[in-house]
Amino acid sequence: MELPPIIPPSAPSQPELARRNAALRDKAEEFEAVFLGLMLQQAGLGDARETFGGGAGEAAYSTMLAEQQARAMVASGGLGLAEPIYQAMLRAEGRDD
Repeated sequence: MELPPIIPPSAPSQPELARRNAALRDKAEEFEAVFLGLMLQQAGLGDARETFGGGAGEAAYSTMLAEQQARAMVASGGLGLAEPIYQAMLRAEGRDD
């Protein structure tokens, strides 16, 4: 009985690799945005003011304000955490693109 030849797995195509890299970079930036959002909340961004505050509505939307501020910060460079996180994800996949 003869076994069929072993065919090594093919390398991903360039468009597929580009899509994968873009997805990893998006996740790294999302992680940095979540981190920054939590730090902004802890710093008191969006806390209700004592006088003429927005009441319950202001408190309800303060989390969203911190998240959007964090996303804007990451879009303009952020703290620089996204790149090392992205590189770590590539290494975890066994790649050094």
